[in-house]
Amino acid sequence: MDKKKKDFILAGVGGQGTILASDILMEVGLALGYDVKKSEVHGMSQRGGAVESHVRWGERVFSPLAEKGRVDYLVGFEMLEAARWPSYLLKGGTAVVNRYRIPPPAVNLGQARYPEEREIDSLLAGRAGRVWWVPATEMAQELGNAAVAGVVLLGALSTLLEGEEALWLDVIERTVPAKFVALNKQAFLAGRRAG
Repeated sequence: MDKKKKDFILAGVGGQGTILASDILMEVGLALGYDVKKSEVHGMSQRGGAVESHVRWGERVFSPLAEKGRVDYLVGFEMLEAARWPSYLLKGGTAVVNRYRIPPPAVNLGQARYPEEREIDSLLAGRAGRVWWVPATEMAQELGNAAVAGVVLLGALSTLLEGEEALWLDVIERTVPAKFVALNKQAFLAGRRAG
């Protein structure tokens, strides 16, 4: 198998499952035989602040941090968080974005404006070869738990990557706490169907 490098940035807000999704993505890369590195920044994640995770797959990966302008896949768990990262995307890379808003405190206090979806789309499309909007939170809510939106996004992303569906499901089973495995598998499969 060709071990061509793949760099990912997952960006969201605390409580959206960004870290779990990056753990699953890391484990899938290892299961596929890649050298894998991961880095995460929690910020004020416990209070709904920004969370970002870099995941890198390759034949040999030396740094856990992806370089600006070299990221193949940007996965935005929230629209504004996705809009913070287009400069990291490889020209022609792919952005997979949850069509969901979590207004930051400055917006709620009337001190800032939340950009329109078309503005965010335009910003992302300026770098990405493809911007794929996925209603992941809505899909997760239909399954009974908005917290699995990140795994819905992973399901969609998985259609663009190697690895059989069964491999991804096996990693989910090994990574997620037992009582949430069935729900997360459903979320992953819903995301794959969206793809």
